[in-house]
Amino acid sequence: MIRIEGVTKIYNKGGAGEVKALDDVSFTVQDGELLAITGESGSGKSTLLNLIGALDTPTQGKVIVDDKDISHIKGEEAAAFRRHNLGFVFQGFYLEEDFSVLVNVEIPLMLQGIGKEERREGALKALEEMGLKEKAEVPVTQLSGGQKQRVCIARALVGGAGLILADEPTGNLDSQNGAAVMQIFRELTKKGVTVIVVTHNKEHAEVCDRIINLKDGRVTE
Repeated sequence: MIRIEGVTKIYNKGGAGEVKALDDVSFTVQDGELLAITGESGSGKSTLLNLIGALDTPTQGKVIVDDKDISHIKGEEAAAFRRHNLGFVFQGFYLEEDFSVLVNVEIPLMLQGIGKEERREGALKALEEMGLKEKAEVPVTQLSGGQKQRVCIARALVGGAGLILADEPTGNLDSQNGAAVMQIFRELTKKGVTVIVVTHNKEHAEVCDRIINLKDGRVTE
């Protein structure tokens, strides 16, 4: 379970350019829930995702993931938390184009210090779940946009993450591939994985169990 408790995030606090990105935000996310976070550009969506992903810290309030208060963890502690608990999926894919599909999926396992054979086995299993095992040795440059995003999901899952944070994961995809990605997320929640999706796409948001809308840094759910 994820608990967001009275979270406020202020950038350049006390300065001339002070910006309150989040303002007293509170909500919970259940295990195995598919949650959409919506709102206009600048509403605080990505800031919120960064806080849940231990990529930033709140000015006030708490972010609790599986009973661990991650509100102010930094450095190696934050990196270790991300490696062992989270998977990230982005609009821009962020794949290493000089390498094969398999190597891209292996990267999180490399960061965990897992040996070569175990990495390969884990990556192939994750690719098989995404229907891409036959593409394992193919350069990622030869994949379609939909295939690249499935590789990203495999990469997010390979380390055993129980929480997937997806920032506009369908933004670079056509409607068919976008719908397919949302269906993959739905299937993952049936296995107990929690998925939080930031999206501008109303249809994709409506696929989710619940929608939290942000406006000017506040929840208007």
